[in-house]
Amino acid sequence: MPWKVGRDRVLQLMLRRFVQRGALLVRFPDGREAMLGPGGEPSGGLHLKTEHAVRRMMLNPSLALGELYMEGEIEPIAGSLHDMLDVLSLNQTLSGDPGFSWILNWGRWAVRRLRQLNPAGLARRRISYHYDIDEAVYGLFLDEDRQYSCAYFPTGTETLEEAQLAKKRHIAAKLKLDRPGLEVLDIGCGWGGMALTLAREYGARVTGITLSREQLAIARARAEAAGLADQVRFELLDYRAWDRPMDRVVSVGMVEHVGINHYGTYFGAVARALREDGVALVHGIGRSTGPGATNPWINRYIFPGGYSPAVSEVVPAVEKAGLWITDMEILRLHYALTLREWSRRFAAHREEIRARHDERFCRMFEFYLAGSESAFRHGGHMNWQLQLTRTVDALPLNRDYMLRAEQAPPGYAAAPAMTSLAV
Repeated sequence: MPWKVGRDRVLQLMLRRFVQRGALLVRFPDGREAMLGPGGEPSGGLHLKTEHAVRRMMLNPSLALGELYMEGEIEPIAGSLHDMLDVLSLNQTLSGDPGFSWILNWGRWAVRRLRQLNPAGLARRRISYHYDIDEAVYGLFLDEDRQYSCAYFPTGTETLEEAQLAKKRHIAAKLKLDRPGLEVLDIGCGWGGMALTLAREYGARVTGITLSREQLAIARARAEAAGLADQVRFELLDYRAWDRPMDRVVSVGMVEHVGINHYGTYFGAVARALREDGVALVHGIGRSTGPGATNPWINRYIFPGGYSPAVSEVVPAVEKAGLWITDMEILRLHYALTLREWSRRFAAHREEIRARHDERFCRMFEFYLAGSESAFRHGGHMNWQLQLTRTVDALPLNRDYMLRAEQAPPGYAAAPAMTSLAV
């Protein structure tokens, strides 16, 4: 019908203006195809299989793209899902969303503080929404230690297991675990891998806290199985309820769940949890493009109430908490490499996961992993690590101790001959 053809042409015009880099092949429901963009890489394509898909992509592409893929109304062509999302992610960074989506984005910005309110009860429900879905699924695509955060690839050639171990040792070096028996608080401990590593390799006494009941049960079982239950304990506890100072605080992949309204509370809690000479390491997802709003599809289906803050949004809260930023590192493509491996492993176990859930669930997770990888490759996302202290002299004058600790063999901290690495 003429009105359908007209709508297709309007979307084609919107996308033509949108694609400034690379090449995007678009196939419409009637079989017509249009090649958009100047060509080159990245390149990919999408098939809009229904008129409903065309209409939704015109009105709200940021939400519609993922939903339509979940429902099978959009399929990648001329390449993979990763290829399609790479083109779209890069051009979104360059052009913003196509058409009149800027109006919706302005609205999301206007209400982002409301959406990120995370009082303790709501925070627990939101964490459960993602982390308590089915622990067996995570076991199929994560590494053996179930590290669900950015790995660290010193050369880019490491296996996922090697890179996740390198991440834990990289963080441990910044915590300066230079003697056994140091008390460590792990905020957002996940399935316990970081806590168990700090106890086993560095002789630390660790308390991990989480809001996920499934993570808590698995972490406790792992501590028992490893013979570390007297050295590591795990609690179902909100970070705001912690009331005892520790030697060290570590928090990996937790700040994304805090919410922009609560950064002052969060870093205040970190400060209160540190003894006077204590050291903290906070590792989070950030954005190089400055403050923004969470993608609506991610907010609805993956991390309700979540937000990845720019460094400029967390530094004021760190300062108000009275903490020193003694070291800051930006990890750029490390999470893209991590997500690519998670996607590969998810695909290898797709039929098993589909049998446990359904096709729609598999498509949701595929889109989440592939879209997140594209965000880290082309969309300005990255990871930041902040080393924090309460006092100016809690750490050595230079960073050499980090390198020495990172290169030391496992278990060095527990050896009597290595009581300190201070310079």
